[in-house]
Amino acid sequence: MYRSVTLRVLRSGMLDELRRDAGRVAELLREMRIEFRGDRVFLDGEDVSDAIRENGVSREVSFVSSLKPVRDRLLELQQSMGATRGVVMDGRDIGTVVFPDAELKIFLVADPRERAKRRYAELDAKGGSSIPTVEELEEEIRQRDRDDEQRTLAPLKRHPEAVVVDTSLLTIDEQVSRVYGLAKEVLEG
Repeated sequence: MYRSVTLRVLRSGMLDELRRDAGRVAELLREMRIEFRGDRVFLDGEDVSDAIRENGVSREVSFVSSLKPVRDRLLELQQSMGATRGVVMDGRDIGTVVFPDAELKIFLVADPRERAKRRYAELDAKGGSSIPTVEELEEEIRQRDRDDEQRTLAPLKRHPEAVVVDTSLLTIDEQVSRVYGLAKEVLEG
């Protein structure tokens, strides 16, 4: 959701303006619709699942997500999504701010170098001429983590009840299996 807002901000050309006056983002938030259909993300009816993973969005999402109007609006939307039924959500404040009373909170971690390699492989598979190096991606990841950990509103931190799963050395199938096992334990609990 934060990536969708960031994409909208970038497309609107308002990024520099928001650095001076964060309140201006309220206009965009009033007009935009974010929907999920299966594993696809739609912004105002457009499938933006790939666009929100682009590196330009990754570079700016920490800033945009630190804006109070953005945090307030998306908190409201996220909580309304989970109000009537169970949901699976990921995000840097889901377990601490959005759903601190969730039955299962998982805090996924991975070595920044491994995250950079994964991100590089993802970008490389999409093609393109200006893919950052693994080293550049690693620095961007480290900086984003620092920014998110130090922001005033809803900083990145682990909920004390969250189960830490280090995915650094796990395949995607092993990650899914681990999370599935944790969910099964809670459901059978």
